[in-house]
Formats: sequence, C-alpha cells, structure tokens
Amino acid sequence: MRRRNFIAILGSAAAAWPGAARAQQTPPKPPTIGYLGSATPAAQGHWATAFAQRLRELGWIEGHTIAIEYRWAEGRAERAAEVAAEFVRRKIDVIVTSGTGIVLAAKQATSVIPIVFAAAGDPVGAGVVTNLARPGGNVTGLSSQTTDTAGKRLELLREVVPGLRRLAILTNLENPVVALDLREVQTSARTLGLDAITLEIRRGEDIVPAFEALNARENALYVIFDALLNTHRIRINTLALAARLPSMHTAREGVEVGGLMSYGPNFPDLFRRAAEYVDKILRGAKPGDIPVEQPTKFDLVVNLTTAKALRLTIPESFLLRTDEVIE
Repeated sequence: MRRRNFIAILGSAAAAWPGAARAQQTPPKPPTIGYLGSATPAAQGHWATAFAQRLRELGWIEGHTIAIEYRWAEGRAERAAEVAAEFVRRKIDVIVTSGTGIVLAAKQATSVIPIVFAAAGDPVGAGVVTNLARPGGNVTGLSSQTTDTAGKRLELLREVVPGLRRLAILTNLENPVVALDLREVQTSARTLGLDAITLEIRRGEDIVPAFEALNARENALYVIFDALLNTHRIRINTLALAARLPSMHTAREGVEVGGLMSYGPNFPDLFRRAAEYVDKILRGAKPGDIPVEQPTKFDLVVNLTTAKALRLTIPESFLLRTDEVIE
C-alpha cells in the first residue's frame, strides 16, 4: 500500500514538472517607459527617435527588453495632466518628458514613479527640483538653459538685422517658466537699447490676433520656445514672414520651417542624454541622486531662404560661425 502511494505521489510530481519548468522559463515583463511628448509627433517625433536610438545603444531594445508607450500633450497642460494620470494608473516604470509645464504636470501626478525631463528651462526657479547637484525626490534630467542665453540671442539678432530698434516678443503665459524667460529677454533688450513689446498668448487661437495687434513698427520677432509655440511654429513663421519680421527662435525646429535663425541647445542630443538617465534608473539608481546636467552643445542655425525672402544679407563672417545653414 505504501509502495502504491509513493508511486502515485511520484507520478503527480512528474506531471507537474513540465508546468513548473515552463513557469521558470517565462521571461519577466520588460520595464515600461511612459514617453510624454510635450507637443506633437510632427513637431517632436525626431526627438523621440533620438531617445529610442540611444536606449538601443545601451542595450534596451524596444519591444524586447523594454516597452515604450508614446503619448503627446499637443502643447496643452490639461492634456499633459491626463496622460500623466494614465501613466500613474498603469504603474509605468519611468516617465520621460520635456518642457517645464509638462514636467510639473507629471510631478503633480506622482511622487513615486521616476521622472526624467530631457529639457526644462530653469528647473530650480520653476520648482521642478530643489537643487541641481542633488535633485532629491523622484525627478531629474537636463536643463535647457534657455533663460541664460537670452542676451546672446538678441546680440546675434542685432548683428543680422540692420537698425534693430523695436522688438516683438511672442510668449505663452500658460507656461510657468515663461515668466522667467520673458523677464530675461526684456532685461537684455533694455541693456541693448531695444524697445520691446510682448505678444501674449495662451492657446493656438491667440496667435493670429497677437500678430494683428502689431503696429508695423517692430523690426524683429523673438519667439520664446515652448511646447505650444513649437506645435504652431509653421503658423507663427508664416505670419512673421507676412509681416516681414526676421525671427529669432530658441530651438532649431523653428528655423527649419521658415524662421530666420535660432541659438540654443541641440534637443535631439538632450533626448539622447535623457536615455542615459533612464538607463541608470532602470539599473537601480535613484533619480534624486542623479545630478541635473546642462547642455554641452549649443547650435546657431540660419535659414538663408528666409533671409532672401526678407531681403536680408547675412554677413559672411556671421555664416562662418553658424553650426548649420538651411537653404
């Protein structure tokens, strides 16, 4: 009897072994990144591509060793809040985003899930992190330093626009960091002896009325780059050309669709570096212990086609200093 019981138990155990082996062989679920683009795929898709490419180089293959859920805020803070809440409900492993307002929306949604920002204008001043060296909490990333380089942009603009005296500044007041950028641009304009007016918008529908409010005495346009203005950059440049206003942008993306020039960080490079932050976090690092870094590469880009349309002659000495000329 005992022998029969032993054989029965042995047979039951043997029958269970294949299932146990299959369970052990089932690969663990790959970590999931929630990618929250601040604008639209058309405006920023190449940033997402740069991010995924760098992850691949670091051994994280999308669809195999990692999953990426892409969402787009379309320049709207309320949309960013909705997506961030969705990521929290789904218990995403890391949230990646950019743009101060969008980053703050993600931060308000969670104090637990790591958040990596690829670009934020003034992370400390806007309350994204408390300290650059040791951010603390669940947020870290890269500063775009747009505020610090406002004076440089105006100096460059004055070099190519003869007799520059009056400046129009286009800005989205819904973005919390824009007030810091705007103040710096206004201060730099006064230092250079320029009169400046501000065209304030809060949504895409405000752009045309803002241009209609111009009195035709302005000599140039300064576009304070953010997700909303990036989303509508083609409309902005079309209106600027119609008003015969040379435009200065804080990112190359504004120049490739008709803006005159830009000076600012290389955003695809920032997103590649953001992938390195994600790599560290997925391998066990705490976001609060990873210092916020600053851009290492600033690009001066000029659109010669736009210059010709505006009947501007860009000095050869200026062109020799550019990183890229679009023709």
